[in-house]
Amino acid sequence: MCALVAGLAAGYRAAGVAVPVAGGAAVLLLVALGARRRRPGIRRRSGYYTSDELLELDTQGLALAVARMLRRDGWRVRMTSAPERPHLCAKDKGGHRLEVAFRPVAEPLPDEDPLHPHQRRGDTSPLRLVVHRGTFRARDVRWAHREGRICLLDGTALRRWAEGTRLNDLLAGQL
Repeated sequence: MCALVAGLAAGYRAAGVAVPVAGGAAVLLLVALGARRRRPGIRRRSGYYTSDELLELDTQGLALAVARMLRRDGWRVRMTSAPERPHLCAKDKGGHRLEVAFRPVAEPLPDEDPLHPHQRRGDTSPLRLVVHRGTFRARDVRWAHREGRICLLDGTALRRWAEGTRLNDLLAGQL
């Protein structure tokens, strides 16, 4: 704080009253932006959630939260949902495609097919991301490894992502 006041005083001596006025305006702007960003509604719409907020969400709310976090990370997101089983399709600027499913367990339901079974020529299969607020069992991890191009995002990784870690950093080069 003392350094800020000393800087404003030195600026006043060097350039006149414009420096302290501009400095005060900058401080007020930063305080206003900080206060606004801390408001829960704005923070959530920007794709940032607390651990408690994630726990309070139902499956549809979790799908909306994941869509917002993907948009925060630069993905274009499209929700293709059935009320009881939401799915997201996303594409980033690099052309990587991602399909997101929300499950209590990682295995697909018997009546569920991949979202886009027909591939265009030259397309690579999308990475499938299975989001779960808890922890996956060893059989779920084996299933994902056996299937290939499937990533499991458990509760710990989901909380880190909600706090601001980029998805690319969490998936560590799997995209």
